[in-house]
Amino acid sequence: MRESAPIDTKRTVRPTLRRSATAVATAALMVPLISAAPVGQTRADAALQRAFTDASARFQVPRSVLLGVSYLESRWDGHGGAPSVSGGYGPMHLTDARTALAREPEYGADATDARRAGARGDGSGTRATTPAARPAALPAELPARLRTLPTAARLTGLPAEKLRTDPAANVLGGAALLAAEQRALGLPGSTDPAEWYAAVARYAGEDSGQGGTVFADEVYDLLRHGQTRTTDAGQRITLAAAPSLVPDRTQQKRISAGPATTAVQASAPAGTARPECPSSVACESVPAPYSRFGDNDYGNHDRADRPADLRVDTIVIHDTEGSWETTLKLIKDPTYVSWNYTVRSSDGLIAQHVPTRDVAWHAGNWYTNSHSVGIEHEGFLTAPDAWYTEAMYRTSARLVKYLSRKYDVPLDRQHILGHDNVPATSPSTVPGMHTDPGPYWDWGHYFALLGKPFTPTAGPHGGLVTIRPDYDRNEPVYTGCEKGGEPCAAHGSAAVRLHTAPREDAPLVKDAGLHPDGSDSTADVNDTGARATTGQRFAVAGRSGDWTAIWYLGQRAWFHNPRHQPTAVNAKGLVATPKAGRSDIPVYGVAYPEKAAYPAGVPVQNVTPLPYKLAAGQRYAVGQRLTGDYFYAKSFDVGEHAVVRGKDVYYEIQLGHRVGYVRAADVDVRPSDR
Repeated sequence: MRESAPIDTKRTVRPTLRRSATAVATAALMVPLISAAPVGQTRADAALQRAFTDASARFQVPRSVLLGVSYLESRWDGHGGAPSVSGGYGPMHLTDARTALAREPEYGADATDARRAGARGDGSGTRATTPAARPAALPAELPARLRTLPTAARLTGLPAEKLRTDPAANVLGGAALLAAEQRALGLPGSTDPAEWYAAVARYAGEDSGQGGTVFADEVYDLLRHGQTRTTDAGQRITLAAAPSLVPDRTQQKRISAGPATTAVQASAPAGTARPECPSSVACESVPAPYSRFGDNDYGNHDRADRPADLRVDTIVIHDTEGSWETTLKLIKDPTYVSWNYTVRSSDGLIAQHVPTRDVAWHAGNWYTNSHSVGIEHEGFLTAPDAWYTEAMYRTSARLVKYLSRKYDVPLDRQHILGHDNVPATSPSTVPGMHTDPGPYWDWGHYFALLGKPFTPTAGPHGGLVTIRPDYDRNEPVYTGCEKGGEPCAAHGSAAVRLHTAPREDAPLVKDAGLHPDGSDSTADVNDTGARATTGQRFAVAGRSGDWTAIWYLGQRAWFHNPRHQPTAVNAKGLVATPKAGRSDIPVYGVAYPEKAAYPAGVPVQNVTPLPYKLAAGQRYAVGQRLTGDYFYAKSFDVGEHAVVRGKDVYYEIQLGHRVGYVRAADVDVRPSDR
């Protein structure tokens, strides 16, 4: 499972974003983000490039090893001196969680994220509440992975503050740590990158032998392929490829708690099933409970036998809006909701909670839950630099490719959805649908790692476009990252903004479900009403100069798409349009069966139209063709569960930022270029 290393385009200087004001700190070990660069932080020049060379010479660590470790930790970004989720600073991610939290204390709740309410999505009510917040507190003894910066300060003789704020000093500190690990392992210094395998593994995963080994494998894969990227401070960094490099894997026995074979094996507590993960990732089992509680209630998922009883055709990408530690605590609560996997930010370690044959309660739409696997990623949607790490992207992509093969799920944006692309089940639930992973999740980079980059599939008359802005250069203005109405820091984004006319000062298109009072969509970071995101395909509704129109939520929506810096590529495929003679047709958030399909004892599920109508002549890109079904699971006793299969046929369409479903009887489906 090797991936070629993409060459990222130029980034511009920007401060690190903070998370949304609506998200609360949910764990003692969660570290807040700092909204601006520290005093004295200057625009980068060639200093970082030199820093790797100087650090290599001083501590006798191969320069390529330093570059590889730094890329996996930070993609060579300094994030303006702001700490990551684990209190990591700078290009080498030197951790000092206690200082990070002490400088800006947060209030958190141990059990909760109100955004998770209704994740079951079947109208059964809220399963999560938010208790009173209290000051977060760190334990007396932090895990080693959260306190590497003080060690680096001792090894280099540099002040801790300098290691936090000066990228060159930070790189020096990382080199000192690697050299110290090499000595502690009883290994001699060497100019050969192959001889540093165990030290690289220990650098990232002292609390997880598996995590460290997988991290090292990713670093050496990167060293073989090479990488070129412009950092967030505007400096171009290049790691030359070394295609014949093979690490000394005999060092694995020196890695604490490490595996004994080249392929990293998944681990599981005694008495539990081995987790379902590819052998190329570190994966552990942290089971979600299936148990009764209270007055005939149960949680936190449903037993099933997928794909024998229900197909799996969708993978939903989430972020946790909380820390790894708190996320693992929540998944063990039977009164909470559930998801199948969590991916850790710092090193990409994966924990599986719900077997993929079972139905987790994660998407806020019961139909989607029944046919999907949910993957949570540790982080906050408004803090991409600190949370959405390269290690996370890479191991998540490996997991998704594994699940794609297992369940024959196509690797495209009709089947790989964000939580913010899942439709509501009824008009009343539209405003409460979740918005993660948000506009800062780099879908282009993610799909490149999946081996499915978004490329043109047609000429200018193909009839469809695939959204594909240059992530780093595309910086639409968002608000509400830190405080409602206030602008977020400028940052690259996977999304483009949609207007009612082909000009920047035109109003944003309306979303009748998200804003039922008829008000306009807004630039708020959680407002998806006028947003199209990388990889999504839409039917072309017109062109005017540097602007392209698409059909979106029943209206024509314009986005800036200049020839010199396009934000979409031409595509072709199938489109659905209302049948001749129909003035408009409804669209739905579920694809449930017709009334006659339900047996006695199973309540008929209403298929309620969403507050959007597709008018005659409009066209929408088609995803899946589906025959309606419904998974009836209202009790702990699996013997009372049932799958209702109907005859009604639906098409999944790209309705707006979220997908939707139309009945086949209401539409004609044809090639987009006709």
